[in-house]
Amino acid sequence: MSKVDTAWLRMDTESNLMMIVGVWYIRPSITLEALKERVQARLLQYTRFHQRVVEDALGAQWVDDEDFDIDRHVVAEVLMPVRGKPGQVGQDALKARVAELAMEPLNAAHPLWQFHLIEDLGGDEEQGCSGLIMRIHHCIGDGIALTSVMMSITDGGRTPPKRQQQPRDDKDWLTDSLLRPMADLAIKAIGAAGSGVAKSVEAWGHPHHPLDASVDMARMGYQAVNDVAAFAFMPDDSHTQLKGKPGKRKCVAWSNDLPLDAVKAVGKGLGASINDVLLSCVAGAIGSYLQSKGEDVAGKEIRAMVPVNLRPLANSYQLGNRFGLVPLVLPIGIDNPIERLYAVKARMNELKGSFQPVLAFGLLAVAGLLIKPVQTAMLNIFAKKATAVMTNVPGPTQPLQMLGSQVERLMFWVPQSGDIGVGVSILTYAGRVQFGLITDSTLCPDPEGIIDRFEPEFNKLLLLTMMLPWVE
Repeated sequence: MSKVDTAWLRMDTESNLMMIVGVWYIRPSITLEALKERVQARLLQYTRFHQRVVEDALGAQWVDDEDFDIDRHVVAEVLMPVRGKPGQVGQDALKARVAELAMEPLNAAHPLWQFHLIEDLGGDEEQGCSGLIMRIHHCIGDGIALTSVMMSITDGGRTPPKRQQQPRDDKDWLTDSLLRPMADLAIKAIGAAGSGVAKSVEAWGHPHHPLDASVDMARMGYQAVNDVAAFAFMPDDSHTQLKGKPGKRKCVAWSNDLPLDAVKAVGKGLGASINDVLLSCVAGAIGSYLQSKGEDVAGKEIRAMVPVNLRPLANSYQLGNRFGLVPLVLPIGIDNPIERLYAVKARMNELKGSFQPVLAFGLLAVAGLLIKPVQTAMLNIFAKKATAVMTNVPGPTQPLQMLGSQVERLMFWVPQSGDIGVGVSILTYAGRVQFGLITDSTLCPDPEGIIDRFEPEFNKLLLLTMMLPWVE
């Protein structure tokens, strides 16, 4: 197991398990036996899904599970009524069960994944609807990789290329470089990451003139040193009700989805990216929620650790973790939605060309080499700098089919590390945008209070965009 994946393996705490949890709504309903057959035929072609983890003093290794049993990993799930609400089933019961499973450790003696199928979610529909809850440990792969892999179990899904499921240079591809000067680290690491980080590296690799290479090398080295200093001396995040010592229970929520075309239209009309628009809505929703709790957020900003892909998208099927983290400032204290949008856009522009994702990847690689107490202390540096973890994953552009049924909805929840108690997930699927939220029940027992504010925040931007002069 690579050092970075080992870091994710060892990052589990009593408050935060490093599992990616997702839910699919499938209509008409499917059966457990059919799902087992599909998983057996498709997913197990990825070796990681029939391997267990063995740890030793030097790290961790992937070993085939000789006692592998599909019945242990694909199980039936029955929704129970919500506590204190007898007879209440459906969406509320699903939320409660997902929150429970998010804090239920996977069996370390076997491969670190499990699917829970609710064959019938209830309701009056003649065809019925199934719910598929997926739990996969982060050490197996990141969001980009797992999204690609999970597509393999859908109808027409592609199987992995033979003998290329893991990148050949996965083991310690960056760790060795950490012993070298910072400028050389940045250049080598970003170059190995392919096209996903900085276009300037490509220009450096193919300069028009030898002098260009020297100039670019010096510029990148200078930028890398600045980024290290900026991260090291970054003050701890602003204190709000969402920061503190998390407990041992989670709450989950999700919103009504937004039409992607409308989000694109707002972005185009206001001269911002889709990401700028969505992140502005997140900032507005969190700020409004805190105000409703009596907190004065005027002028306040919080940070969210945002993953940045370091893997070429052509290699998205390769498992493992290949992403860095950047601290994005969310201006929760700006009430004006337009002003807030441009503040978010400015913050995003500041991160372009930054080497912080690679440097964060390097810290995780080092953390994978350390004993648990030292690793925990090192990773808590990230928690002190941020209030939330937030990720935006592009999903399939067309509706998926699963065993002849349609996957109506995709949702997932990003895990949090250290003492971070809020995870925001944004997923685009089949022309719709879905917000998901997972929170620590001690710090935020009512995530619906945040999630229900996403759509109103977007509608403010949509209304203001529609009021702009029309250009014929």
